Amino acid sequence: MQLFLNTTSPFARVARVIVLERGLADRVDLVWSDPWGNDPALLATHPQLRIPVLVTSDGHAIAESLLIAQYLDQCGSGTPLVPAEQAASVLARTSVAYGLMESAFNLVIARKYEGAQAADSSVMGQRRLAALARALHRIETSLPALPGTALSLDQITTAVALEYVMFRLPGMLPAGTSAQTQQWLAQIQQRPSLMTTAFH
Repeated sequence: MQLFLNTTSPFARVARVIVLERGLADRVDLVWSDPWGNDPALLATHPQLRIPVLVTSDGHAIAESLLIAQYLDQCGSGTPLVPAEQAASVLARTSVAYGLMESAFNLVIARKYEGAQAADSSVMGQRRLAALARALHRIETSLPALPGTALSLDQITTAVALEYVMFRLPGMLPAGTSAQTQQWLAQIQQRPSLMTTAFH
């Protein structure tokens, strides 16, 4: 299999962490790609020209990190990403973390191409900022458990989303605020799959 990704996309990082957590590192080749540079190989693989994209061993190209997560979960071994007995709670927390990731990513892109003032003051900018703040508050009051032997999907998406905010929008989660979130993140950041894939 091949995974098209880069080092700064939170969505690609989710997929890469799952590859590691599900014991699939020796079955997935990482293909570093620049979607903003109209990478020809990526464009030939999937019409969306976004990352991540997973190309399966039989040639199917799957975009969108949560769809990739579903497929990789079936390929891996050990504890599933969404344990059946906890499916509703895990997916509910995943949806909040994924929403945080989307709001933060779209804010970063808007600021890059429109300028911070124009991007933040627009109707969509205000919606993104409000959604981001609400998601951070919800996470603070409903954190996933700390991991045992395996990471679940809500733990992965929450950790990656929070680290992305700290990487790209540090003012949204300054040191000394959201004490429970900061404590939880400090512990889960020690996980090898998250250390290996850290943003840079």
